[in-house]
Amino acid sequence: MMKNWLAAGAFALTAGMTATAAQAQTTTVPGEQVGLATGAPLPEGVYALNTFVYRSPDAPTVVSPVDVAVNIPVLVWATPWVPLGGRIELLVAPPTVFAFGRSSGPTGIKDLSINVGTFVGGIWAFDLGGNFGVSVLGGVYLNDLNGDRGVLVQNNGAFVGAPVLTQLASNTYRAGIAASYTGDNWNITANLTGNFYDSPGRFDGNNTFGTRGPFVISDSLNLDLTATKKFDLFNEGKAKFEFGAIGYGTVNVGSNANIVGRQGRFALGGLVGYDFGLFTAQAYVARDVVTQARFVDATGRSRDIENTEGWFRIIVPLYSPAPAPAPAPIVRKY
Repeated sequence: MMKNWLAAGAFALTAGMTATAAQAQTTTVPGEQVGLATGAPLPEGVYALNTFVYRSPDAPTVVSPVDVAVNIPVLVWATPWVPLGGRIELLVAPPTVFAFGRSSGPTGIKDLSINVGTFVGGIWAFDLGGNFGVSVLGGVYLNDLNGDRGVLVQNNGAFVGAPVLTQLASNTYRAGIAASYTGDNWNITANLTGNFYDSPGRFDGNNTFGTRGPFVISDSLNLDLTATKKFDLFNEGKAKFEFGAIGYGTVNVGSNANIVGRQGRFALGGLVGYDFGLFTAQAYVARDVVTQARFVDATGRSRDIENTEGWFRIIVPLYSPAPAPAPAPIVRKY
């Protein structure tokens, strides 16, 4: 069942935080799908999960004045419909982005939260046999309905800048494909996600700080990789502990990437998880090993802006249809 619970969280969908222009632009957060068997179809039922990530950059506060967090609640309905053998799964996710000022002084950035466009979408997932599965995803972040500009303000009330997430000026159209192997308690998964934008994009309504647009927005590709295995460490008769390696990254693509600036990053890390029965918990940490974001230090040397990210996830199966009762025996009397 653990692999099914992991697949339930396959589409923890949210927005990426790009507090500086040096980060690759993507609405789907790189790494939000690692640790999940995203290619495996779910059993019929309803599943809930919540994924939380906290990012801290290795750079002076003048370059990276905030730490960033994203909270991603997701509800997934694995329907009874299986056209051509692939299960249809419907989902909704209303994520929120947070920024926390790294300096407590009067010129430090005041904490803020940003309302991201709710994601609605669907998945078509196939069991290919031999513990292999593939899935395809399509959907949209409805940024035109509830995407927030995000306004940076100092602790003393002075305006710093806006918008924080220019990509929320356009609906984000998302497509993805995933493949998973889940045999012998392994989860080996690769997930490729594309974000596509109406560019240039504009925020609706009045713009006190001149933040309406238009904004040139670049498409992006994300890759999430997982190689974990579950173990029965205490001879309980069930593999409950999970350990393994993860990796994820993003890069800007398309003609607008030349205007916005081609940027990308890739991180590596490790994951641990435990099946508590009623729910499953996972935690993982990763650090950038490749990045195009840079800054110049006090000595005039150019250095990479490397991020360390900590993640925590809870996966809960809420409902599954009751198994069909066994047929009553036929009794004949002669």
